Amino acid sequence: MSNVLHPTAASFQEEVVNSPVPVLVDFWAPWCPPCRMLKPIVESLAEDMAGSAKIATINVDDEPELAAKFGVRSIPALMIMHKGQVADQWVGYSPKQDLVNRLNAVIDS
Repeated sequence: MSNVLHPTAASFQEEVVNSPVPVLVDFWAPWCPPCRMLKPIVESLAEDMAGSAKIATINVDDEPELAAKFGVRSIPALMIMHKGQVADQWVGYSPKQDLVNRLNAVIDS
C-alpha cells in the first residue's frame, strides 16, 4: 500500500499546507517521460520518509487549478511545503539522493 498522498484543490490545504511535517509535492502527468521515471523514486520516498515527511503527487491534467496556483509551466515540477510555505522548489528529474537531501535540509531547518 502506498503512502503517497493525492491531494485535490479541495483537499490541498488540509493535506499539504496544514501538514505538521514537510511535504514533497510532485506535479506530474502520465504523458511526461521524466515524470514516469520519477514516479518509483517518489513512491519509495513515501515509505522511507514516513513520519518525518509526506509525499504528494498531483496530476496537472486532473488539477490544473493547483498547477496554475503554483505557476507550474514545466513538469516534473517539485516543491517542498513546510509550515504553510514553499520552502524549496525546482523543475526536472532528480535522483533519489537529491530529493532526500532537499527534504532533510527542510526537516533540519
